Amino acid sequence: MSGPEGFRRFARLASVVWVVLAAALISVALSGLARDRIGVISKRVVIDGTPATVFRAADAPAPVVLIAHGFAGSQQLMQAFALTAARSGMIAVTYDFLGHGRNTTPLRGDVNQINGATRALVGQTAQMIAYARSAGDGRVALLGHSMASDIIIRAAQAEPDIAATVAISAFSQVVTAHSPRNLLLIAGEWEGYLSAEALKLVGQAAGSAPPQASVTYGRFADGSARRFASAPHVEHVSVLYSAVSLAEAKTWLTEAFGLPDTPVPVRNGLWIALLLLGLILAVRPLSRLLPVVSAPPIGGGMGWRRFWLVALVPALVTPLALRVTPTHFLPILVADYLAVHFAVYGLLTVLVWRLVRAPTGKPVAITPPGLALAAGGALLVTFGGLLPAIDSVVTAVAPIPERLVLVMVLLAGTLSFFLATEWVMRGPRAARGAAVVVPLAFLLSLALAVALDLKRLFFLAIIVPVIVPFLAIAGLFGAWVYRRTGHPFAGAIANAIAFALAIGATFPMMTG
Repeated sequence: MSGPEGFRRFARLASVVWVVLAAALISVALSGLARDRIGVISKRVVIDGTPATVFRAADAPAPVVLIAHGFAGSQQLMQAFALTAARSGMIAVTYDFLGHGRNTTPLRGDVNQINGATRALVGQTAQMIAYARSAGDGRVALLGHSMASDIIIRAAQAEPDIAATVAISAFSQVVTAHSPRNLLLIAGEWEGYLSAEALKLVGQAAGSAPPQASVTYGRFADGSARRFASAPHVEHVSVLYSAVSLAEAKTWLTEAFGLPDTPVPVRNGLWIALLLLGLILAVRPLSRLLPVVSAPPIGGGMGWRRFWLVALVPALVTPLALRVTPTHFLPILVADYLAVHFAVYGLLTVLVWRLVRAPTGKPVAITPPGLALAAGGALLVTFGGLLPAIDSVVTAVAPIPERLVLVMVLLAGTLSFFLATEWVMRGPRAARGAAVVVPLAFLLSLALAVALDLKRLFFLAIIVPVIVPFLAIAGLFGAWVYRRTGHPFAGAIANAIAFALAIGATFPMMTG
């Protein structure tokens, strides 16, 4: 059969295949995540106000590895290492740093000063080490990522009986040839600067010979063991799920504790990737359940001749304007700047669009209740499964009550950005490829902002790799929602709420 009827049948078949694929990916991922936990018991505890989780495979006393996350992360990020350690005969303890995740106590002090936030986090880690000694047989090792690498190195140096330290994506100025004891450094292949720094640190124990990756220097017996491992094809976040990272850390810790080094295949990263992919694919068929808001579809899109100005002027002007504008008004590190960047970018986008838009016909009447229903449905369809999954197996994105006011303030900025950009990207006359150019221009704008003020926005640079997939997913969801509802604001409101929640829940709470 050919013609319109044949096309409709093909479309229905493609929809069924899409649904089956999404369901299969989610099912395989959940099964894999469950297999990684076979034999491991996890228990949530609170230690002196610090939310923590204890992972163990047996009730018998065992050495403990204390595991710390990086900037703007939470203990969920480190589950792969915790599960690997627990299945290898150790007890693993993950925890939320002050001001991070579900820790309700703000982080005090300047993050750029050793006597500020660093001292506070080292002190918190010392409290957790004391708990770790009582939770196992008394032997303790430390493992930390990124910001936490410097924290655990300093904490280990303060307590010289720490059996070993594993520093991932490390940057620290206090490492010596003999302190801390038995130091393993891991970095992703795509972390060029951090890899070079790790080799330099290992070189302190390598003598006159050039230091090499995958070579162990020194001896575990006297605490002088040093090693650098490069995890192939990963960067600052995916290094936490690399099979090489997990295997190197496991082998190092079992050697330090004198435990048998047996293969423990934990594929946490693979299962998480499949789960998120399945949930993303499921949005397309689910979006067809949303109400139609506008028929025909509307939007402010325009041809390339005018659109370039709309896309590029806000990207260039926003960081230049904010370079001299105070943006310290929220007790969340750099999130206040990001909120203002979103807000100003959106306002400039509307302004430039109004100046260069072509004459349009009569406006389309839209009923607010219909748009509100579509936006609420879009939020449920797009992020109703994705955000809980991220919160459970990736990092904390469900805001604690102390953060809700901050989320509302952030929402003002994200609404400005997404309402404006969705409007100029969509519509019958929208330039082809506009939905790709706009997020790329926004990322260029953030990069320019960081370059103009690296000292103030250094931590923003760290989380840009996380913003990239979020913007890509938001663009995809916006397109699917628009295709069904016919109005760009339905998807824009859903994306704005999801971004405000994610930023408000992940960026660390700070106090003077």
